[in-house]
Amino acid sequence: MIINTLLDTDLYKLTMMQGVYHQFPRTHVEYEFKCRTPGIDLRPLIRDIRKEIKSLCSLHMADDELDYLRSLTYITEDFVLYLKSFRLNMDFIIMGEKDGAFFLNIKGPWIDTILFEIPLLAIINECYFKRDQPEPDWTAGRKKLSFKMNLIQDELNHGLPFIFSDFGTRRRFSRIWHEEIITTLQQELPGTFTGTSNVDLARRLGLLPVGTMAHEWLMAGQALCPSLPDSQKFALEHWLKEYRGALGIALSDVAGFDAFLNDFDLNFAKAYEGCRHDSGDPFSWGDRLINHYNTLKIDPMSKLAIFSDGLTVQKAIQIARHFQGRINTAFGIGTNLTNDVSGKPIQIVIKMTRCQGSPVAKLSDSPGKQMCTDQAYLKNLSLIFKGERQ
Repeated sequence: MIINTLLDTDLYKLTMMQGVYHQFPRTHVEYEFKCRTPGIDLRPLIRDIRKEIKSLCSLHMADDELDYLRSLTYITEDFVLYLKSFRLNMDFIIMGEKDGAFFLNIKGPWIDTILFEIPLLAIINECYFKRDQPEPDWTAGRKKLSFKMNLIQDELNHGLPFIFSDFGTRRRFSRIWHEEIITTLQQELPGTFTGTSNVDLARRLGLLPVGTMAHEWLMAGQALCPSLPDSQKFALEHWLKEYRGALGIALSDVAGFDAFLNDFDLNFAKAYEGCRHDSGDPFSWGDRLINHYNTLKIDPMSKLAIFSDGLTVQKAIQIARHFQGRINTAFGIGTNLTNDVSGKPIQIVIKMTRCQGSPVAKLSDSPGKQMCTDQAYLKNLSLIFKGERQ
């Protein structure tokens, strides 16, 4: 089994799931898989992927796993009791070959389908690399990791504040390699490597589980809010309602950063601990975030800017240097840590495309990241939040 526990997922899937359980339990959603790397044919893997999904849907949370979730102060007892009997259901997945390509869709109640994304991506990724690189160069992978750790240690020796976490579950080379990477970072860079988004690894290795909300939380708000222009504020308010100050990092790029800053008023800026960057130029984003806090008479050094968009260690160090002494920074590094063995990673995603039967979309600040099945809706969304005609 590639996935052997339901906790082998990102923390923000569970934190969003709790919000769905309490606030939107009857909501129906649809997700769509996409491979952004050209020339990748996943059709030969359908049988292997289906076998792994079947195994995934046999899993349930053990008592010690539930006890671990109870130990997280922001996880509620009623949600833990719900998870005690939770299973993923393969009936919500539609997968096969369509128009000469691999396709995978997920349709069903949000509460029943939200945990599919991360393990499905990890399954597809590992199945692909088992075929593409059956004999990986582990020595080369360890040398690359050592080089990255040396870069970080050199910066620490020169006084650069630098903390980072692992965000690499969904596109990791393999589950075993992922754990080796995290264990090595934990041993070699204590205090600097501060945690992982992977709940299972955090539990077993005594690391901090890291994560708040993902794009789908704000995207769903587009369908759940009575007013589309107010949907981002709706989602941010409902997050505060669920966690009351805990998990206070706001995701800033679902409707574009301009629209986010328009909505991120004094109340939100005070209530949220900071913001996360996930598309667009990180230097411009951080400069503008600092200016926004200053305009609101909030000291940027009392806030946290988290960067997580396709980072390498080198890029993260450049960003940390740029903002040193201006705003607190932290970094979530994913694929460059967990899938830098001997070949080239593939860019695969699963994104929400519909909620309550209505289309939803992300207006990314990076070209090529939009996913929407309804171009008329995307045009209207762009006009509302960006003033652009698609």
